Amino acid sequence: MALYAQPIVRLLEELERLPGIGPKSAQRLAYHILRGDADAAERLAEAIVEVKRKVRFCARCFNFAEDELCEICDDPRRDLSALCVVEEPRDVVAIERTGEFRGTYHVLQGAISPIDGIGPDQLRVRELVSRLGESDVTEVIVATDPDIEGETTALYIARLIKPLGIRVTRIASGLPVGGDLEFADEVTLGRALEARRDM
Repeated sequence: MALYAQPIVRLLEELERLPGIGPKSAQRLAYHILRGDADAAERLAEAIVEVKRKVRFCARCFNFAEDELCEICDDPRRDLSALCVVEEPRDVVAIERTGEFRGTYHVLQGAISPIDGIGPDQLRVRELVSRLGESDVTEVIVATDPDIEGETTALYIARLIKPLGIRVTRIASGLPVGGDLEFADEVTLGRALEARRDM
């Protein structure tokens, strides 16, 4: 005897394909959709279809865009001398929320991960180098994740760009505000010490 009607099984299967969604989360989402009215379900379905039809990657930085260029690349007020290299479009959003960076971005679409078969050729590294050759960028800020893949990617990019005579910097990583020293791991604490500044 089947536990669910076939349409529910299909919905659960599709929801479980989403990152971070396991069987329990898929059930909660499915029940929420089923309890809601038909209009809410249609709005959700239409939003998914619309985003797949209308959103693409920016031709310059590979962030999400509705037009050929994203809003950041299309903004004449941005500082074209500073370029921040990130792994994913969500990283652009995180940095923009700080309000501290007024330059432009380059989204790699991932990080170097030999275990997963991802090398520089699977990322937007070639486009980055090409872009630097045609621009007035004086500083590249590498803002990849502080994990093994992110560090590997950062080192690779630094080695590639330094010979071009462009300054390459790495965002500091260290202790979160409100964190306790005793609970910090050695790498985080070491980075916090390395990134110290004058007071």
